[in-house]
Amino acid sequence: MGPKTVYEDGTYLDKNPTWHEEDSLWKARQIEKILGKNRVEPSTICEVGCGAGEILNCLASSYGAEVSFSGYEISPQAFEICKKKEKKNLRFFLKDLFAEGDASFDVVLAVDVFEHVDDYLGFLRKLRTRAEYKVFHIPLDLSVQSILRSSPILEGRAMVGHLHYFTKETALAVLADTGYEVIDYFYTSGSLELPARGWKRKVLKLPRKWLFAIHQDLTVRMLGGFSLLVLAK
Repeated sequence: MGPKTVYEDGTYLDKNPTWHEEDSLWKARQIEKILGKNRVEPSTICEVGCGAGEILNCLASSYGAEVSFSGYEISPQAFEICKKKEKKNLRFFLKDLFAEGDASFDVVLAVDVFEHVDDYLGFLRKLRTRAEYKVFHIPLDLSVQSILRSSPILEGRAMVGHLHYFTKETALAVLADTGYEVIDYFYTSGSLELPARGWKRKVLKLPRKWLFAIHQDLTVRMLGGFSLLVLAK
């Protein structure tokens, strides 16, 4: 076995003690939106890198017992949090999904995941076979203001472990390059819809809101603060 990752040795939990549970209900609603819009009605949903498991917990409560949910997580610390949320239609596993033989699902979720993975292209190619539908939530870290300031990218790297950085165009190109057929996508507005953390984000919130209402693509490229939610096959 190789050296433990920051997700396995407790470093990530030290820096992110809530494991982002506070954003989970909002993320679950985005997932419900894209699946509902495209009339995807799964009976099995899996999340790879499920963290504290709260996104799946929210989805399991929303969809009800007729849908089965499985969460896979390599961090023992996160697993200690999520395993307490298990119920009839929700189970968590402390293991790599790819160690599960030929396990497959109707939908696989990768929510803010592959930007953390060293070999993200290999990860995406392997994930493609695990479900008919895949839902990706991808932070769009590259914008004019983040490049000019540089600190947002470096802070994200230090605090949440982003190793790869995307625009909408490069994120969609990566999915195409690894064999996915993109069915639908839209921006998610965490910078507008979630509580602003820090004075800099508060200052940018109003201009982001005004400009996003006028021209979404331009606002995302210039000011950042958005992610991309993608439904793919």
